[in-house]
Amino acid sequence: MVGGLCARRLARRSRSALIAALTVLLVQTLIVWNFSSLDSGEDRENGGSNVREKRDRVAGNKAAGSDYFQHGVQQQRQHHPPPGRGTSRNIQQPDGYYSHRPKEKSRVDSNNENSVPKDFENIDNSNFGARSQPHRQPVRTTSSKQQREHLQEKAHAQQQAWRENSPNLSRSSNEVLPVGHQLPAVGNNVSYPGGAGVSRQHSRTSQPQQAQSQHRHQRLHKRSVTAAPLEVTYDQPPKCEISGKEAISALSRAKSKECRQQIAEVYCRHKEGQLMPEKVTRYCPLEGKANVNVQWDEDSAESFPLKPVRIAFVLVVHGRASRQFQRLFKAIYHISHYYYIHVDQRSNYLHRQVQTLAAQYPNVRVTPWRMATIWGGASLLTMYLRSMADLLAMRDWSWDFFINLSAADYPIRTNNQLVAFLSKYRDMNFIKSHGRDNARFIRKQGLDRLFYECDTHMWRLGDRKIPEGISVDGGSDWFLLNRVFVEYVINSKDDLVTNMKRFYAYTLLPAESFFHTVLENSAHCESMVDNNLRITNWNRKLGCKCQYKHIVDWCGCSPNDFKPADFHRFQQTARPTFFARKFEASVNQEIVNQLDTYLFGPFPQGTPALNSYWENVYDEPDGLASLPDTQLTYYHSFSRLGLARAAASLQGNPRDHSCRYFPMGHPVSVHLYFQSDQFQGYLVKHHATNLATSKLETMETWVAPKKSFKLSTPPTSTFSRLQFAEIGTEWDAKERIFRNFGGLMGPMDETVGMQKWSKGPNVTVTVVWIDPTNVIAATYDILIDSSAEFTHYHPPLNQPLRPGVWSVRILHHWSPVAEMRFLIAPLAYNKHQPIRQEDTLKLHNGPTKNSYMEQSFHGLNPVLNIPVSLGYVEQAKRNAALTGLELEHWLDSLVGELWEAADVCAVGPTACPVMQACSKNPWSSLSPDPKSHLGAPRAEGRIR
Repeated sequence: MVGGLCARRLARRSRSALIAALTVLLVQTLIVWNFSSLDSGEDRENGGSNVREKRDRVAGNKAAGSDYFQHGVQQQRQHHPPPGRGTSRNIQQPDGYYSHRPKEKSRVDSNNENSVPKDFENIDNSNFGARSQPHRQPVRTTSSKQQREHLQEKAHAQQQAWRENSPNLSRSSNEVLPVGHQLPAVGNNVSYPGGAGVSRQHSRTSQPQQAQSQHRHQRLHKRSVTAAPLEVTYDQPPKCEISGKEAISALSRAKSKECRQQIAEVYCRHKEGQLMPEKVTRYCPLEGKANVNVQWDEDSAESFPLKPVRIAFVLVVHGRASRQFQRLFKAIYHISHYYYIHVDQRSNYLHRQVQTLAAQYPNVRVTPWRMATIWGGASLLTMYLRSMADLLAMRDWSWDFFINLSAADYPIRTNNQLVAFLSKYRDMNFIKSHGRDNARFIRKQGLDRLFYECDTHMWRLGDRKIPEGISVDGGSDWFLLNRVFVEYVINSKDDLVTNMKRFYAYTLLPAESFFHTVLENSAHCESMVDNNLRITNWNRKLGCKCQYKHIVDWCGCSPNDFKPADFHRFQQTARPTFFARKFEASVNQEIVNQLDTYLFGPFPQGTPALNSYWENVYDEPDGLASLPDTQLTYYHSFSRLGLARAAASLQGNPRDHSCRYFPMGHPVSVHLYFQSDQFQGYLVKHHATNLATSKLETMETWVAPKKSFKLSTPPTSTFSRLQFAEIGTEWDAKERIFRNFGGLMGPMDETVGMQKWSKGPNVTVTVVWIDPTNVIAATYDILIDSSAEFTHYHPPLNQPLRPGVWSVRILHHWSPVAEMRFLIAPLAYNKHQPIRQEDTLKLHNGPTKNSYMEQSFHGLNPVLNIPVSLGYVEQAKRNAALTGLELEHWLDSLVGELWEAADVCAVGPTACPVMQACSKNPWSSLSPDPKSHLGAPRAEGRIR
């Protein structure tokens, strides 16, 4: 009996200990998962590019948005490897993995909801915190029972929070369960060469902010836990105790001491009740929201009014797409209207182009000031208010309506139609409201949170109350406002306008709410028309991926680009619509051509370059500092490829040096070149000395990519879903393209693998990455849903990547499906100077111990028939030490494997008899482009 009693006690203690241990393990796992949700994988994948206009990298706009107001203005999963092979793989997360809501049927919003995505209320913004702060368990001196109960409660609370954030988990390959959850076997028993079938279990998660492998998350978590606490320094100590967790988070992440000082001051003023108005006066005589119903008759709009309105177009532009901007300007220009252009402070190339444009027309002006505005920032509202004040101060510009447009907009009705419509409703203000439950909108838009902009970032600092007495509204930040209301907003000192400027100086997305709220609560409320006369291409499945988290502590959405299949939407006449957005000629120019022809008729037959598009990516006045070393390295190599082609153009007399050149200086300019919406390569303008005449010449070289993707031949009879695959950087999950169009990559780039699929049965494929020395750098499986169109994954490879030509193989049941090659170029420049050997040895030798990941995949080499040779490694070591001309020769030989000089032309006079002038080559950036050429206005006042 005694022995049995002891045994039972021992069993109970063992069970209790086991329960406690499992609970602790669960809580630790949930904490790791919760921490990892703070950083989206898209930030790491996209790396920073002109897609995001590099807005997170530029310091600017000290306390942006406040000055004007204050002055009244995946998971690493242990797959079962082939028997005897010590390998493990990472499961790829397809596009749907980045979804911020439960999986649902994709739908493009109707034109009646053309400004705000219908699913904005489903985006969770509750978990933005200090990305550098570890989530530590507090040390408690409690009994084991109390500790166990505390841990169980904490685990239950976190599980409940996760369930609330993800209410309808779908078990498709497009989503992934949190760490610790596993699905049953997918039913694909895959037989490995030389081994028995192994059933694979794919774990998945749908947490909005998770986008990298568990391996990467755990590595980040370890670094945060072991790192020393960040010491926050100020010029002056804060005037209050900083106790709010969001303010502490912002202080820990802010880069500059000045920004931290401002955050502390704003927080303390808010804490003391000195920042926000408590009550604001409403002047609207109506109860509720007014909404005037306007009628649209396209035929009657063609009759021109006796007293037509005059419009002030405020064009807010950034980036480098000057030719697309010129097409927009050409389509909306009329001598009766006015055009005020603000170019982002970081877009110097576009600013130079716009200044040249403005000099041609007396009714076009460029703002003498420039701001570095950011998505969702107070600076954007400041820019609009300042532009309005400027327009009111221009006594020689007598305008009736204010319209804001971006370079991504395009008209879908003619100027005459727009003028006829606005002349009929000249007393109205056209602004799009969210049209939903107001309390829910306030919460999901973050209007009840305090924000502050500095270091080109919108920092969330805590909660705040909406002022009493008014109704807060919001929606689209694209609007048409009449002059009377603009004068009221700029010049009024009444309680409403004054306090709203004060309130919105610390508001996220203020341009999407300030004008709505002021209009709805002012004496002008009866002039509100709930329609901004636009169609916006919202696609919630693709456009809401929290893509702005690098510049704002919030999740936001962005519209997609229109494509030719959307053209029918522009022809609807159910309600007044005059503009549409977004358009990007680098993504699809055909839709712009269709619209242009629809509005103005076709260009004359034989007009050149109608299907060509050029976009500048580098211009000499920008300075070398604007170029990453990787791009500078490639552009120099492209120039040398062009000179080699020129030298080979003269066959026969070896003493004839008239087409032989010596390269001189850095590239002059670089353009992307597209034909029929297909990337054709780079156009590099550069200088060279002619060896026959010793004179300096300027030429432009067209380098085109060679085919690097190859399906297996004969194709696998049981597998035909793969259409294309590519490796690149700057993956745009919204448009599903690489913004690094040419895939110019170096040793320190974050590479992403993308696959495009046709629809078909669910399948699992294996992806294998192989470096230039035949080292298997990574391998992982992808479970392809029957409806999946794209998948992409960023394997967490240790850097630097070894320079050379890499290959990626895609296998199905270990049979080859396709192979692609990509180049990691050795850098010829480091910090814009010719690289030194001490730097080449660091950057060109591959990762430490030649290990790209923590586990080794060398056991797969014989399985995949990939030879391992010591000679490859020795040659790679010798190449890693190269500098100067030897490095250039190696670089050019590598570049020549994946690129070719398609042609070379002369910018000016040339001694080479076979080199044509660039103006006569249809591919050249200097060739005629009538569709974007700006000329003098015609008799009727238009350019187009």
